Amino acid sequence: MAITLTEKAAKHINRYIERRGKGLGLRFGVRTTGCSGLAYKLEYVDEADEQDSVFESHGVKVFVDPKSLPYIDGTELDFAREGLNEGFKFNNPNEKDACGCGESFRI
Repeated sequence: MAITLTEKAAKHINRYIERRGKGLGLRFGVRTTGCSGLAYKLEYVDEADEQDSVFESHGVKVFVDPKSLPYIDGTELDFAREGLNEGFKFNNPNEKDACGCGESFRI
């Protein structure tokens, strides 16, 4: 089981944590919502939960709760800029389908 970051994603996360002045890493998970059923959620971690699985990639710790892990195991997070838009891209090998608006996915 693993969650990985591209170098671009790791640099973006590190810059943001430095600007915040605190943080242990990034929490990555899923929530139930949208047309297809699941959506990714990201938040910065200031305090770890003992039930979290912790993965480290390019020097950044990624925390995942046990309920989310089966849905996102093997996912690579990338950070991309396309024109005026920028954001995280999720390369999830478990994803079977995504809604047209790109907000949710199905396993």
